[in-house]
Order: sequence, then C-alpha cells, then structure tokens
Amino acid sequence: MQDIAGRTAFITGAANGIGLGIARAFARAGAKLALADVDAAALGEARTELAKHTQVESFVLDVRDRDGFARAADETESRLGPVSLLFNNAGVALTVPADQMSYETWDFALGVNLDGVVNGLQTFVPRMCARSAELGGGHVVNTASGAGLAAPGAGFLYHTAKFAVVGLSEALRFELQGARIGVSVLCPGPVATKILHHTFRTQPESAPRPPAQVVEAVDAFLGSGVAPDAVGEMVLRAVREDALYIHTDRIMEAPIAARTKALLDALPPAPRS
Repeated sequence: MQDIAGRTAFITGAANGIGLGIARAFARAGAKLALADVDAAALGEARTELAKHTQVESFVLDVRDRDGFARAADETESRLGPVSLLFNNAGVALTVPADQMSYETWDFALGVNLDGVVNGLQTFVPRMCARSAELGGGHVVNTASGAGLAAPGAGFLYHTAKFAVVGLSEALRFELQGARIGVSVLCPGPVATKILHHTFRTQPESAPRPPAQVVEAVDAFLGSGVAPDAVGEMVLRAVREDALYIHTDRIMEAPIAARTKALLDALPPAPRS
C-alpha cells in the first residue's frame, strides 16, 4: 500500500511509546489520525502535538470495552471518514510468578494484550471488508512482541497473549487476502518506553509488583532499545511493502532458531517409501 495520504488510521495505545511513534510516522505520511488510549492526560498532549500536522480525533478508551470501541469507531468515521488503517497496539507488561497467578491477573493480561486486539478487529475489519473496493484496500497491524515468537525466559502471561497475537495475525492475513486488506504483526525487541510503569498504574491491585532491582534492570534494558519513532517508521515501511513480520532488531534470532530446531527435531521420522 503506497497511498497513505488521506487515509484514516485508528491507533490504540497511541498516547505514548510505540503507538505515538506510529502516529507520528503516519501523520508525516499524510494520514488522518484517531488516537485511543486510557491515559487521558498523555492523550491530550499527543493530540495537541499531532494536530499541528494532520486532522486528529482522540478517544479515552480501554481496549477491553467493546461498546466503547464501537462508539469510538462511529465517531471516528463520522469526523474523519472510513478507517482503512488499523493499529491494535495497546498492551501491558504484566508478569507474575506461576505460584502467584490468579484469574484476575489472567483476565487483565489477556484482556488487554489479546482481547484488545480481538475487539479492534471485530469492530473494524467487517467495516474495512465492506468498503475495501471503494477505499483501495486497507491494512491491519497487530502489536505482538519478540516474546510471541519464542519463550526463552520468564513471563508466561505475556508470552501466552503475544503468541496468540502472532498466530491470529498469520491466519487473518491469509483470510483477508481476497479483500485486499494486508495484515502485519509487529514483534519488537526492547523499545525505549515506560510500558512497565504504565502497567503498574492500570494492573489489578492484587497483582504483585517485581522488586525494585528488577524494575531498574527492565528499565535499563528497555532504555537501551530502539526509539519509538524509529519503530513507527519501520511500521510505515512494512505497511507500504505489505510485510507480514516487523522486527525491530535481531535480539530474538537465537531463541527463534532454537525453537524452530526443537519443533523440527520433534517431528516423527518420514515414512519409508
């Protein structure tokens, strides 16, 4: 998809981090923007910044809220026109030890990281399919993680949701080929965001927090990563090239290779002819 200018993009998790980086990249490319986020203050700042460059609407939205999604979609399309670019980007980085998991932590982690993607797809994809010929196709980008491609360490709640988003995206890409709607899955490594602290503000009160030294180590790891604006440009390029996978670095190369080898090694021997 080369014709970005004039299209309407709906972006969740748009007030900070990767979502804001995506918004900036697509604003520069001439897209109209609908920004959604739970952080009202940061959302207002993002809207003020981006409105200097393009038409912008913003919505305080919890991606688990299906009715809220529908209202935001209707208002977006009445003000900016039909959405043909969808970015299901909102996410949280909740992880707990296995002996401290609860239904509440499962519901939160999967509710945002997986159900939020499903809700975005259910809200917009039928509309996009119905108008694909009129709009010249469309594109969906779902934010997963390198943690959706291999699970070399802790964080089973996070891995569970992100693996699901990768599989969903692969299958949906095949499903939507005939509708001229591309699908990409963003699988970033470390990105310089404050996702851990955003998670702390929204996670259930019962969810344990990691020790301070762990938080400091994660902050340092993420801080050494790719800038969100650079990720936004990677996403823009992937949409233009209709790429399925979007990697931000090669940090997961060895874990992906090890997982692939383990899967292939576990296959039964080929039958003798």
